[in-house]
Amino acid sequence: MAQEWPTKPIRILVGSAPGGGTDAMARAVADRLGPLLKQAVVVENRPGASNTLAADATAKSTDGHTLLMGVSTAQAIAPHLLKLNYDSNKDLVPVAFVGSVPNVLVVTNGLGVNDVQSLVKLAKSQPGQLNYASSGSGSTQHIAAELFKESAGVFITHIPYRGSGPALVDLIGGQVQMSFDTLPSVIGQVKAGKMKALAVAAAKRNPQLPNVPTLDEAGIKGVEMSAWYGIYMPASTPKAVQERVLLEVNRVLAMPETITRLDGIGADITPMTQAKFLEFHNAEYKRFGELIKRKNIKLD
Repeated sequence: MAQEWPTKPIRILVGSAPGGGTDAMARAVADRLGPLLKQAVVVENRPGASNTLAADATAKSTDGHTLLMGVSTAQAIAPHLLKLNYDSNKDLVPVAFVGSVPNVLVVTNGLGVNDVQSLVKLAKSQPGQLNYASSGSGSTQHIAAELFKESAGVFITHIPYRGSGPALVDLIGGQVQMSFDTLPSVIGQVKAGKMKALAVAAAKRNPQLPNVPTLDEAGIKGVEMSAWYGIYMPASTPKAVQERVLLEVNRVLAMPETITRLDGIGADITPMTQAKFLEFHNAEYKRFGELIKRKNIKLD
């Protein structure tokens, strides 16, 4: 069956708007996957509901040619916050892990702050008046910001969007003041000087932003947050087809062009066996569930 598959064009569904990290990851894979499978591979954006609309559509797909660029928001976070019409652990199967990226604290240029402690001081002087954007309630951006608020002792208002793209448009325009978006979403805008990066929410600095400190270095403890991405398929997909997708996606990830492209947006490419990806998915599902419960994080 794997030799006969695919028999028609393939869709990779993305749960966020164009311009975000999930979209960037999906297109990096799709652009090189088509020639290997000898079929067109099309990225289809279905933003909304914490990235779960695309996951829902994939879980219910029966055409055998629909893949999902899964993201931690939809696969490990949203199931603990939303009532979904599918089971993230039963209706979808993790097939090919792609990689991860750190979240970055960025602010609009007009805010007049150049470091994290200046931002904290400003937020404390104006409780609730500063807004932070996210790609949706329950996203890594949302959770990172809530952890930041707790650690820094500030009150900042959450403004959820339907994806990173529209959120960053408003951040650049000054309608919102800050965000904890993923590095692929913001790197181009930061390097173009359209917004400022104050810190990365990771254990170490990122090579794409070598002069930007970690939040820990900036005095904010306990706010490490990264988004991860991988290809999921409906659980009904024959095992031979899953193995074919894993093989070809890992070939794409090993291509120098793909490595250069994903390195350019600060991604850590970490191919896994399917068994390892399943183990990782289960661990992340549990970790975020415990974090959301412990911090009493809820949707706006």
